[in-house]
Amino acid sequence: MSKEKERELISAALNGDQRAYQQLFELHRNAIHHIIIRIVRNHEETRDLVQETFIKAFSSLESYRSEYRFSTWLYKIAANSSIDFLRKKKIDSFSLDKPIKTKDGEVEMELPDNTYNPEKDFANKAKRFSIEEAIDSLPPKYRDVIVMRHQEDRSYEEIAEQLRIPVGTVKARIFRARELLKKKLKGIR
Repeated sequence: MSKEKERELISAALNGDQRAYQQLFELHRNAIHHIIIRIVRNHEETRDLVQETFIKAFSSLESYRSEYRFSTWLYKIAANSSIDFLRKKKIDSFSLDKPIKTKDGEVEMELPDNTYNPEKDFANKAKRFSIEEAIDSLPPKYRDVIVMRHQEDRSYEEIAEQLRIPVGTVKARIFRARELLKKKLKGIR
């Protein structure tokens, strides 16, 4: 829908035209639903929040400034309503410092300390070192594509362009490099 047509609908809605309100609702309902469901992840709550978003938007329609896109203004209301909903939703929690009452008396909560494990840290460093050694031992044509793809996070097209080879060749080399790495790293876990 063109900006001009949308402005006409907004103007008509401001003048009390219920069909204009309905058209604006139909036009933006799916996008608003999509935004809200991604935030609250609950279909029932989403339906309610879609309605709430439009109620808030239509009740404050006179505050909409036409230099901005109507959809952007509406999406912001939807996102804010969703975030407010999540904030208001009570999270069940309990204190770790407070003893738990049982039928046999009180029990203190004990939690394991998993913050730092030197053995695990050493194993991870050794594994990383082994992976780096394995990559370094690859033939240059395989090493280059693996480094560009997985360490530099480049697309197949970018790699092909830089190396001046077809994209299919890049994919084949990456596949072959991965196979070689699997063989070299077979015993490492």
